[in-house]
Amino acid sequence: MRQPTRSFTDKLLLILKGIAMGTANKVPGVSGGVVAYVTGFYEEFIYSLQKLNLKALKLLFNGRFRSFFHYVNGRFLSLLLLGEAISYFTVSIGFDVLLEYYPILIWALFFGMILGSIYYIARNYNSWTRQNIIILMIGIAIGVGTSLLDPATQNTNLFFVFFCGMVSICGMTLPGLSGSFILILLGNYVLLLVDSINALFNTMVAIARWDFSWWYDSVHMDLLLILVVFVAGSIFGLVSLSHLLGWTMKNFRNQTNAMIIGFITGSLGVVWPWKQAIYQRTVTGEISLDASGNEILVDYNRYWPDLATAQTWIAIAMILIGYLIVYLLSRYGNKANPA
Repeated sequence: MRQPTRSFTDKLLLILKGIAMGTANKVPGVSGGVVAYVTGFYEEFIYSLQKLNLKALKLLFNGRFRSFFHYVNGRFLSLLLLGEAISYFTVSIGFDVLLEYYPILIWALFFGMILGSIYYIARNYNSWTRQNIIILMIGIAIGVGTSLLDPATQNTNLFFVFFCGMVSICGMTLPGLSGSFILILLGNYVLLLVDSINALFNTMVAIARWDFSWWYDSVHMDLLLILVVFVAGSIFGLVSLSHLLGWTMKNFRNQTNAMIIGFITGSLGVVWPWKQAIYQRTVTGEISLDASGNEILVDYNRYWPDLATAQTWIAIAMILIGYLIVYLLSRYGNKANPA
């Protein structure tokens, strides 16, 4: 499972996979876990997260940093997290801009990637028993059901923020369930992935300028506290869920894979390209804005495309490109991680 020896190319590709995973995690409706699953490092990822346990903490607190790094498969996790960090402040920002100006084409790209993921994962699955088909249908129902739920209102209660962190991490560990979309349903997407992140970025810029006026800004400090609690909840959820997934993969491998395929299939409704954004509005009917002046998204109104327009066919081409991307990722993943 663990791969302690990696070439420079492998390390670079792992960083690129981390970038792809981080970008997918930030986009509502897309799961970074799908990237891990399709490119062949999902099981090593779960295995490594399982090692973040009491023994790891003991090694860390005793100052045995080299043993800790080796025990948690640190080389793998650090490269992956480096890619995610790079993504969060670079590529994912670019996708935010593209989603604003070319939403249908970008959603079509993701739709094609999800379709490709379903095909290549299902193609390699050879345990279609009656029980596993039922589990597959349950996974699809859960995926579709989440796309039909009405979003809640924003809630700054710290216990709820901690819970949001626990639940949203599903997008990283469970392929097909989008953590960002779950945060939209919980009503805290803007608060946790926009406002609080912006507060952290502004804090870092201010410190670089030797400006500490933010320390006396109560609103700013509240956002930083919310971010800390959210991260704590995410870490707790990541570690606990990874142990659960590791146990199910070990004892109920075929059933777990059937459920994952169902989750991914059910997520198609969330990433359907032809949809119109629905924004939160004030009592006067104007679109509500967050602390950064961005419009607050609450849901989508989906519709069938007009086949008579050029944009529809360009979107279909983007679906094919997305499918091709997954084909290439899957092909490399199979070579790098042979069964």
